[in-house]
Amino acid sequence: MGELKFGINIPMTFRGDYSKLRSIAQMCDSLGYNSFWLPDHLFFSPNYNAYLEAWTTQTALAAITKSLRFGNIVLCNSYRYSSVLAKMASTFDVITEGRLEFGIGAGWKEDEYRAYGIPFPKASVRIAQLREAVIIIKKMWTEENPTYEGKYYTIKDAICEPKPVQKPHPPILIGGSGEKLTLKVVAELADRCNFDFGTRDGIEAYKHKIEVLNRYCSMFGRDPEEIEKTLIRQVIIAEDEEGVEAKIDRFKPADVRRENYVRSRIVGTPEECIKAIQTYVDIGFTYFIVNFPDMTEPETLKLFADRVIHKLS
Repeated sequence: MGELKFGINIPMTFRGDYSKLRSIAQMCDSLGYNSFWLPDHLFFSPNYNAYLEAWTTQTALAAITKSLRFGNIVLCNSYRYSSVLAKMASTFDVITEGRLEFGIGAGWKEDEYRAYGIPFPKASVRIAQLREAVIIIKKMWTEENPTYEGKYYTIKDAICEPKPVQKPHPPILIGGSGEKLTLKVVAELADRCNFDFGTRDGIEAYKHKIEVLNRYCSMFGRDPEEIEKTLIRQVIIAEDEEGVEAKIDRFKPADVRRENYVRSRIVGTPEECIKAIQTYVDIGFTYFIVNFPDMTEPETLKLFADRVIHKLS
């Protein structure tokens, strides 16, 4: 089992502006969080349309932090040509001295595609395109004059210098949990997998997905332990039970049942959060990417860092 890592993710429904993102990133950097993850969206919904572009934002944040790593949960493959994305990522890894966490997926939000004039093929095509993109990106990060001719993408002597600082290349996370196609691509090409399905699904559902991934690893002759399992969860944490209940009352939407709200999150005192996290560690998860409904409040970031991260890391 690998070392446990903890990152912060900015949820798709985050309402803050850049100044708030800057404050959160700097606080996470000082508190010892491993990483900072941004969504890759152009807009989200009528209530959440003020979106900063992910690569531009994380580059600015990297310049004002020292050790915090940066990634995306997850990049939409369709939004950038794979060879250009490889160059962008390599450049980011160089200028940050090896602080890139590379997360990518097939893309799913059809209204964004349509609004921006990006073709939206069926899921099987998007996943096949994702596979070719990851092959190209790996080649450009590791080969001198990479060439590749696929069904969807082609490169010829695509020089990508300087190479990334991280060797053999930055870790590649593929998001998604589709059992027929996505997990097969994960087993073939990824260093990490982020299982992307309903947060209300219990531990047995995650165990099943890991079993499917393990079977694909056998097909490709890979040790399943080579692929790090990451989990995204919202966390509601307070010093005591009274504080936890107050936060549930504060943040739970009126039309959501309490039991459903709690089941889809890690909720409790620091000790209870550690116990909940341990259930996922026991089935193979080693990287926890969390957010908080009150993540702009420094006390919450500090409580989780001091009483959970430092106890488990």
